[in-house]
Amino acid sequence: MPTLSTDHLRLGYRRGAAVVRDLALQVAQGEIVTLVGPNGSGKSTILRALARLMSPQDGAVYLDGKAIHRMSTRKVAQMLSILPQSPIAPEDLTVRDLVTRGRFARQAWWRASSRHDRDVVGWALDATGLIDLSERRLTTLSGGERQRAWIALALAQEPRILLLDEPTTFLDISHQLDVMALLQRLNAETQLSIVMVLHDLNQAARFSHRLIVLRSGEVYASGKPEDVLTDVMMCEVFQVEGVVQHDPYTQTPTFTPLQSVRSNGHHKNGGSPKEE
Repeated sequence: MPTLSTDHLRLGYRRGAAVVRDLALQVAQGEIVTLVGPNGSGKSTILRALARLMSPQDGAVYLDGKAIHRMSTRKVAQMLSILPQSPIAPEDLTVRDLVTRGRFARQAWWRASSRHDRDVVGWALDATGLIDLSERRLTTLSGGERQRAWIALALAQEPRILLLDEPTTFLDISHQLDVMALLQRLNAETQLSIVMVLHDLNQAARFSHRLIVLRSGEVYASGKPEDVLTDVMMCEVFQVEGVVQHDPYTQTPTFTPLQSVRSNGHHKNGGSPKEE
């Protein structure tokens, strides 16, 4: 049984207007799945539904085979954690204070932090390389350090599934690679299931077990990066002509864009580009 799945999921932000239609998705325990697609294809909307932050117009999301909207908020928070694109915290919060908040889902309101709570916070700080920065205020951190602090907060919940919406946004390439390598290591060491949204297709191919390509709210393709990242897919979904090659260092496919189909005025197979 998949740890996270959807069945005929239909999502929208106003009645009658569907952003995502008839989505069937499955995520196995210990799998890294990345959602990719053009702007407006429904990536972030799907992530919000998986985290129970929005209700479906039709269909359902299942967590360990149970409809997620029928589960208590506390139970969901103990199994699943989400890191949105631009999280906000009080400016005077220290890194340790922020990460400690990840324990709230597992604490009774009347009980102080236990030794286990403190041990988990310490592990999350250590796993993300933040022990030496734990007493620093968030406002003094670099973009990469701040992103690692938010990931540590999510890990402190002790989730089995981590959802991330553009975890490398606004980071330079060095910090992007640090964050992606951290997620890959956590997945390998703890069997943490990860579902994320990425714009960088080469990073998605390098760090994911499986890619799900979305186009206009529907799944265009799903599978291993080497099966999904093709020049035909890039042309039909992203409207870009280019070359897919095998990277001898990462052993993953990489895409080199050459030109926009829109500027060229035609697809590789002839005719005019489709209107999205």
